[in-house]
Amino acid sequence: MFTGLIETTGRMLALHRRGEGAMLEVSAPLPVKEIAVGDSIAVNGVCLTVVGMQGTRFKFDVSPETVERTTFGLLQPGSAVNLERALKFGSRLDGHLVTGHIDCVGRFESRVARGNSVVIRFSASQEYLRLLVEKGSVALDGISLTVNSVTDSDFSVSIIPHTLSHTTLAEAVTGTAVNIETDIIGKYVARFVAPHTGSRGIGLDMLIKNGFV
Repeated sequence: MFTGLIETTGRMLALHRRGEGAMLEVSAPLPVKEIAVGDSIAVNGVCLTVVGMQGTRFKFDVSPETVERTTFGLLQPGSAVNLERALKFGSRLDGHLVTGHIDCVGRFESRVARGNSVVIRFSASQEYLRLLVEKGSVALDGISLTVNSVTDSDFSVSIIPHTLSHTTLAEAVTGTAVNIETDIIGKYVARFVAPHTGSRGIGLDMLIKNGFV
């Protein structure tokens, strides 16, 4: 489990294809004395397990599902990646609960300066946009952000200068692919109400029956 607060950025060194899966190598300025093989690290929001270390060089196995669901197959050697070590229980949760399980890949559409922040709009599949709500949380390449607005085709977030300068968003341009993880609470709610959303929709009787009222 992660918070979506990026600890540092690193660089992708290589993605070695192994059948349908792959081995990812990343150079990362992380405190190597505090990391061991078997630890979890979120790389661009993807929860991966360290399987090898040599100095600041880390190796991760990447499953076929992860290759298909994320931007890893699109990255080039030297690409910047966001990094966050797993949350320790008892620590402050300053972002939101991020699982490191990517739902889909979205696209950077536009960037507009607004006051001391930058409003960035991303497009994504409607299947996953329905899980986003205004002022709810979303993780983009592992970055915990608040949704400004959402439509049937895209959504926007505000980026403060610190986040922009300390994450990969500083290098993003129109068309850049990003890993999207929607809020896990929204996914559970959608799963729960799915059997009850017939022609009558969600009514007071259903809410009372299931303890919401």
